[in-house]
Amino acid sequence: MARVSFYSKPGCKGGTKQKVLLTAAGHEVIPYNLLTEPWTVERLRSFFGDRPVAEWFNPSAPKVKSGEVVPEKVDEQTALALMLKEPLLIRRPLLEVGEQRELGFDVQKIDAWIGLQAVDESLQEISDKLMKQDLQGCSHGKDHNHEHGHGHQKQGKCKH
Repeated sequence: MARVSFYSKPGCKGGTKQKVLLTAAGHEVIPYNLLTEPWTVERLRSFFGDRPVAEWFNPSAPKVKSGEVVPEKVDEQTALALMLKEPLLIRRPLLEVGEQRELGFDVQKIDAWIGLQAVDESLQEISDKLMKQDLQGCSHGKDHNHEHGHGHQKQGKCKH
């Protein structure tokens, strides 16, 4: 089982489900607040690997949804500068196990990396249910994403 450093926005339902799935698989999850973490350019960049810059961005971030930030038109240096200034722009979660780092919660990729199979039968039903859900984005649905971003920023937890 792995020790997973899990960087997300506190109180987000999607992040909570992701942590439950990891815990059910026997992993130790160490949660960190993505918004208050003291990021450096080098450290933040290490989570993105060879993904295109546009995939580094949280598509539900208010500045992305409003069109103020257009991820497809931003270069690497600008993206990192924007994200250091406003961590809400970073796609979540950021995961770290040892020296390996990942971005987002792609169930198949994470299962192949550290495993997501429940460690016992009592957790299997919960795990199976979560694996069938979209764990990449906000769990509130498209109508609430803009409010979702502001709700976390102001209150530190989901309003929904």
